[in-house]
Amino acid sequence: MARLTGAVYLAYFATTIVTMIVQSRVPRAIGITGNLLAFVLYAITSLLFYDLFKPVDKRLSLVATLVSLAGCVVGSLDAVHLPTYHVNALVFFGPYCLLLGILMLGSTFLPRILGVLMVLAGLGWLLFLVPQVAKRMGTGIEVLGVAAEGSLMLWLLAMGVNVQKWRKQASAAAKAGE
Repeated sequence: MARLTGAVYLAYFATTIVTMIVQSRVPRAIGITGNLLAFVLYAITSLLFYDLFKPVDKRLSLVATLVSLAGCVVGSLDAVHLPTYHVNALVFFGPYCLLLGILMLGSTFLPRILGVLMVLAGLGWLLFLVPQVAKRMGTGIEVLGVAAEGSLMLWLLAMGVNVQKWRKQASAAAKAGE
């Protein structure tokens, strides 16, 4: 499951990067399609993360997933130029990264440094919403966000999770829920 999550996450990254590069050189419909595909892949990634982090805290994992899915909806509406009432998708993706980081810090099956990076990325994305901060630190925040999410994606692809620790945490969560 962890490697599948990493693979879908990679597909999201690749789709986003390719779309950003070619968007100005292709018909508008292709650019919109690329953006929509990226949001669908991110939504799938979010659902996979829900399953991955249920053993840590089922409710928090659900909240994180719902926040991310809301961001995907807002981003998709914006991509097709439908009204989003001036809501930036980062209003959702900042808290999502923050919540994922908290879930990772509470997990026993992923390195804590990944959680720390995701918490910092989430805080950074929220700061990015402040125009003065975005103007001064925008590139640094973007680099931090991409580095954190990219590190998580690469870790999941290359290492997955510590399956024994994931099962132990899942078993403990199931017993606590009985």
